[in-house]
Amino acid sequence: MSFHSMWAELLPVGRSSASGGYRRYAWTGADSDCRTWFREQAQARGLAYETDRNGNQWAWLGDPAAGNAVVTGSHLDSVPDGGAFDGPLGVVSAFAALDELRGRGTRFTRPLGIVNFGDEEGARFGLACVGSRLTSGALTAEQAHRLTDADGITLPQAMEAAGHDPDTLGPDPERLARIGAFVELHVEQGRALDLSGDRVGIASAIWPHGRWRFDFRGEANHAGTTRLTDRHDPMLPYAEAVLAARREAQLAGAVATFGKVAVEPNGVNAVPSLVRGWLDSRAADQEGLDAVVAGVEKAAREYAAAHGVDLGVECESFTPVVDFDHALRDELARILGKEADLRVPVLGTGAGHDAGILSGRVPTAMLFVRNPTGVSHSPAEHAAEDDCAAGVHALADVLEGLART
Repeated sequence: MSFHSMWAELLPVGRSSASGGYRRYAWTGADSDCRTWFREQAQARGLAYETDRNGNQWAWLGDPAAGNAVVTGSHLDSVPDGGAFDGPLGVVSAFAALDELRGRGTRFTRPLGIVNFGDEEGARFGLACVGSRLTSGALTAEQAHRLTDADGITLPQAMEAAGHDPDTLGPDPERLARIGAFVELHVEQGRALDLSGDRVGIASAIWPHGRWRFDFRGEANHAGTTRLTDRHDPMLPYAEAVLAARREAQLAGAVATFGKVAVEPNGVNAVPSLVRGWLDSRAADQEGLDAVVAGVEKAAREYAAAHGVDLGVECESFTPVVDFDHALRDELARILGKEADLRVPVLGTGAGHDAGILSGRVPTAMLFVRNPTGVSHSPAEHAAEDDCAAGVHALADVLEGLART
């Protein structure tokens, strides 16, 4: 099956007719349809298929128990109203690369695996990369069991409803010990390749990043009868925090975003009692990230105190800087550098990935495919068909270079 036909098959799954974006949330019907698609692709190619203890899907060519396997893949879930390419491009390209290698008659000396990691985006339970975090031990079973969605459904309840046993959740060191290299292909979430005129790039590192929850607690009151001077309105210091995030990010050369907010009681004619906002911040180094978060919190606390509002700040997730395995990165550059007409730049990224989570346990690397607008986490996310083809070809070359050595 060609890249184009696989892409066309997957394209309608979980797509909103209203927004044109994707709502493929973990352990929902759309997620189940994506999982079915993955299983069918594996079986159609005669690959050994399995779902691991944490709900991640694997397809194997050769016996993974032999060890030193080369694995590629990504994820199929999405952010709310996300684009088609973030995650699925890596999974579809993995199957397409295997097809290309079979067409070349490539013989492998190492097992080759394709993976779909579960709940990478964290759209439903608020924590990114749940599947890879569990597998690597970065997330414990106890912590996973406490994850809850907006409707109060826990992760174990959602998994059980989807037919997966949540009692098996936990680290999977034996599986990781079988992997000699993991290479994740991903659409670039930025414009570096577009600006340089290159179709494919190699990742150098992932910026340190995290999510912080700001809880502004004030006093609910009548919007029409409460004098401005008598109000304890938590919306005001929240608004200042949003502006402070922009200011501090600019000063540090970083990025910071309040992209999610919840208001109680959420009435048009009521002064809120609680405004809860989530800050996402990323920077090239830890010092820059710390400066941004500290600056935002300082401004928020000063403004909250001025309005008689209490503020609580909690870090919900944090990932330190990820430096991808230098030897593997250099090997990718050597393999791809054989083609005289292909220049492959090395670039950093502010986006988190399963490859980053696994990097502390197995050698990992990433390939990026050009995104002409840089837009991601949006229905407007895009990669041109010829760039996708270049990505498949580059991935096939990398897998061939690694899995037959």
